[in-house]
Amino acid sequence: MKGVAEGADVEFDSILAMNVRTEIAYGLFSDGCTALSWKAGDASFLAQNWDWQHEQMENLILIRIRQPSKPLIHMITEAGIIGKIGLNSAGVGVCLNAIRARGVDFKKLPCHLSLRASLESSSRNEAVSTLMKVGVASACHLLIADATGGMGLECSSQDICRLAMGNGMVLHTNHFLVEHAGVQEKMQLKDSPFRLQRIRDLVIAAETEDPVPTAASIGKLLEDEMNYPTAICRAETEDSSVTTLFSIDMDLTKKTARIRLGRPSAPENTLFLCPKDSESLHINGHSSD
Repeated sequence: MKGVAEGADVEFDSILAMNVRTEIAYGLFSDGCTALSWKAGDASFLAQNWDWQHEQMENLILIRIRQPSKPLIHMITEAGIIGKIGLNSAGVGVCLNAIRARGVDFKKLPCHLSLRASLESSSRNEAVSTLMKVGVASACHLLIADATGGMGLECSSQDICRLAMGNGMVLHTNHFLVEHAGVQEKMQLKDSPFRLQRIRDLVIAAETEDPVPTAASIGKLLEDEMNYPTAICRAETEDSSVTTLFSIDMDLTKKTARIRLGRPSAPENTLFLCPKDSESLHINGHSSD
């Protein structure tokens, strides 16, 4: 964070505040996301739609991070935030679901720094072990996966509950799926239970049709518009500028990811993450460093 502040020529406190914004707001954010991990045979996938205010689109950036003795990280994030959604050269990926629940424990690791810690891990088990040990300061759901499959960590200021794979899958939206004692949740997005059931139905139907998915076929599920505009593929409404800003599908066996900017049913651009390739980033078929 000090490096980001120096490079951007802004006060360190401003960068620090951005990276602990979830804790500052005490779980009052109302962004909506739909995430899933799917382990099928030798393949393992992780995917999500990230929904947030349309105005934030221009602040999305791709970052490639190299650190001594740690996996190379390739992620999509908001400018100034050092931990977000992506994967690393060890094949560990992470997704995030916001959950609106009060409470913060300043002795634990902030939400976005927990994402960074996950991406600095060499395996899903290492990431889970680290976060279970240090704790997460506020409400959120982290979906962590590698080639062995996924694990959900449903976090509150009081505890972390593990969500293990069922039939090789973990699915989540923007509300608690298990009880967290002493935590008061305010479900801001009333469509969250609908989106969870809808992604379950879509996954079951897809598995019936073909038990061995691909990253592309999983990405197709995230184009779903049932219950439009508050669908899995979300659109703005008169009352809210929250929309799907990007859709990401990761193949954790191949250690690659595709990002479709904008709503995946009508993407504005396509980017690819490839942390095992330290030289190039492909954007719509073109190479850029």
